Amino acid sequence: MSTYPTALPKTARGAATRARIVDAATELVRAHGAANTTIDAVIEASKASKSQVYHYFANKDDLVLAIIHRQAECVLGAHEELLQKLNSLAGLRRWRDAVVELTRRTNCEGGCPLGSLAAELAEMPRPRAALAESFAQWASYFETGFAAMQTHAGRKPGGDLKGLSEAML
Repeated sequence: MSTYPTALPKTARGAATRARIVDAATELVRAHGAANTTIDAVIEASKASKSQVYHYFANKDDLVLAIIHRQAECVLGAHEELLQKLNSLAGLRRWRDAVVELTRRTNCEGGCPLGSLAAELAEMPRPRAALAESFAQWASYFETGFAAMQTHAGRKPGGDLKGLSEAML
């Protein structure tokens, strides 16, 4: 992701504190939704002080943006390796099988971390923009992979690969 809602910490200790806050907030939002997650709940779950939370995040909206960035890192990290190797139908099946296995391991709970955030935050401009950036990055892996599949099959890449990639999401 290209931008962060607030400045990043300058020390390892600050980075660890900020990460702990974002981790706790991410878990709470995943379990209860952004609307039902309060700063006080994040403070309690992260064992951070209110001043630490507000040192790293101007407000809850900034914290939500950090959660979006964290979820995007996790989702794209889980898919990136397989999608970067996508150059055949077998590669697409490997990605599909990995997604199915991940879904089984989570007992199908919670849905897609980015999709769930998008459903809840779609009407909020800053979160919507951050989510759109995340989905565009994810779709770009498919688009590159579909072009590689066509090249691998001896064809010149063509067609609406962007549209197809977005449909995959």
